[in-house]
Amino acid sequence: MIGGGPGSAIGLSHRIAIRMDDRFELVAAIFSRNYDKSCQTADELAMDRERIYRSYPAMADAESARDDGIECIVIVTPHDSHFEIAKCFLNAGVHVVCDKPLTLKLEDAIELAQLVKDTGLVFGLTHNYSGYPMVRQAARLVRDGAIGNLRVVQVEHAHGKPLAAHRVWRIDPATGGKASVMYDLGTHAHHLLRFVTGLEVVAVSANLTTMIPNREVFDNAHVNLRLEQGVVGSLWASMAATGNEHGLRFRVYGDQGALEWRHEDAHHLLLRQADSTIQRMTQSQAGLSEDASRHDRVSLGHPEGVFASFANLYSEVADQITAHKNNQVLDPLELGCPTVRDGVIGVGFVEAVEKSSASDGAWTETFRLAP
Repeated sequence: MIGGGPGSAIGLSHRIAIRMDDRFELVAAIFSRNYDKSCQTADELAMDRERIYRSYPAMADAESARDDGIECIVIVTPHDSHFEIAKCFLNAGVHVVCDKPLTLKLEDAIELAQLVKDTGLVFGLTHNYSGYPMVRQAARLVRDGAIGNLRVVQVEHAHGKPLAAHRVWRIDPATGGKASVMYDLGTHAHHLLRFVTGLEVVAVSANLTTMIPNREVFDNAHVNLRLEQGVVGSLWASMAATGNEHGLRFRVYGDQGALEWRHEDAHHLLLRQADSTIQRMTQSQAGLSEDASRHDRVSLGHPEGVFASFANLYSEVADQITAHKNNQVLDPLELGCPTVRDGVIGVGFVEAVEKSSASDGAWTETFRLAP
């Protein structure tokens, strides 16, 4: 693991997820740029200090030379460092799991995608909300035509954390990106929209603003969307939605019904029919799709949480790594762990949003990645 030292909530989330299904063991790390802090976290986790490194190039070299060297690296560092770290370990023959966004520059994202293709290594991107069983149920219902032809999609990820709750690097344009709200929250909302609908965004009309005084990054985004098949939609991402909790939700409307999901109530999915009847589906209930039931860990009425959504993605990455070791080719899951391809599309989306906003909301085409 690179990153995730003292006080890191995302590092803790990944470490819990790694252990949940006993598919991975954490044996080597750089938890912090400060070696003493890195060792502090290692001691708390009862790890061998011999495999706590001072730099990621040294770690990649040392681990690739060991008979028991790491097979996979987990990157949970500030956004600006993802590219160089991922590139280093891919070149060392190590599989990668990277937190979002993939990079802060589209050209870097494209380079990583090509490197993954050239090496044949596994690359997982932790848009963890796609790991929730009821999100996967929604995606399956859309693909099965349960709500008919899609018309409108609304997605939002808007929270109101106080300024003190934000890690400093997230609101520093050098490390979190000038459009920090999009890289940090908007990419999650965008991926969720793509994952559930199966459609790509083809053009955006965006307005990026800074709501909280003295911030040097954009902390609020309103984005109008044009999707494939004539579907329209909107995305709202905000770090300034006072009073909101996590504020992640989507609503998908078709000509025969609609679906609604909220992160604060993640084990339920609402299906609204054209005749105004409402069906509330619950995680672990009988009759759900295999996509939803594949990762059930608890019985009906026992809601799972965010750690499990991360763990579901890690389990799918583990399946891919195991197949790679055994020279096997897995049939790709239609609804599975996001990949480097999703990362490239996400970064391209953010760049289109930035360009549109700089042009006073002019409709701007998104980057399209060939299949």
